[in-house]
Amino acid sequence: PLIGALLRAPWEAVRRRMLERLHEQGFDDLDAAHLNVFLHPGPQGTRPSELAARLRISKQALNYLLGDLERSGYLERRPDPHDARSKRIALTPRGVLMGRTMRDAVSEIEHDWEQRLGPQRFAQLHQLLSELSELSETT
Repeated sequence: PLIGALLRAPWEAVRRRMLERLHEQGFDDLDAAHLNVFLHPGPQGTRPSELAARLRISKQALNYLLGDLERSGYLERRPDPHDARSKRIALTPRGVLMGRTMRDAVSEIEHDWEQRLGPQRFAQLHQLLSELSELSETT
């Protein structure tokens, strides 16, 4: 398989674990599409248009997701203090807790993988993925 296929299965395992943990912790109104909004570095303080560009989705699709998340109490769209025509995303306490739950789930799966691969190989995997991530941002 090509690298994209090899990266897809672990990424899907991470997403699955995040969603499972969120549902177990009472965040059962979320689905996989909502997770995208909260992926690193997260939406806090971001303009919706910037977030749509980062996620590579239309502004309309993002506004639909933001509306869902706002109605469910995860975030608010507040006026931008530096530009009255624009909004900024602000996480609510529920949104912050959701983000912590996602991070805990990722830490859990990383721990599982470290146990299976061994600490040295897992550290190597982490380093290589970090390097690939940096390379991807420059190309």
